[in-house]
Amino acid sequence: MMNSAKTLIKICGLSRLEDIDIANELLPEYIGFVFFEKSKRNVSKETARLLKQRLDKRIKAVGVFVDSDEDFICSLLDEGIIDIAQLHGSEDEDYIQRIKTRSGCKVIKAFVVNDLETFKTAENSGADYILLDSGKGTGNTFDWSILEGVKRPYFLAGGLNCDNIERVMSDIRPYAVDVSSGVETDGIKDAEKIRRFVSAVRKAL
Repeated sequence: MMNSAKTLIKICGLSRLEDIDIANELLPEYIGFVFFEKSKRNVSKETARLLKQRLDKRIKAVGVFVDSDEDFICSLLDEGIIDIAQLHGSEDEDYIQRIKTRSGCKVIKAFVVNDLETFKTAENSGADYILLDSGKGTGNTFDWSILEGVKRPYFLAGGLNCDNIERVMSDIRPYAVDVSSGVETDGIKDAEKIRRFVSAVRKAL
């Protein structure tokens, strides 16, 4: 599905002040803080607070969660540590609506792309945005041609990097692209790779 609108950029898994500095230089529309203890990119509430204080106000901070306590998510939203909640677990429609109602903030719901039924569920989701991924932080791609039938705007994640982003922009041009491991070297965010990735997305617009 070709989309002529501007493709937005999310750089996920930021955990250091240096990461915030490169984001402030390049101004992606979104950055992500991971609040999932099993992730090597996991940050504490206090670390996220410090990083958000340094973040350019033009950039939205997204909190990434996997079946987290609703009170914890809402506290981060209420305190302005994050602006949007991104849900990667088994959160149902009631959960999504409770977060939206309690916080007054927007929600992204992630879906693992595996069959047509997943697309139906994603397109009917009550979340403000949907994210289509190959798995929880697997860093693997999937067959993007299966997205041609998706009518709802979506964030695309899963294995995106500096080498394949031009093809993504040429073939499908999603509403937004979400990258994490694809702009890292040895598990650490790489400023030059982030620059290359952002440049490739914007050059295609």
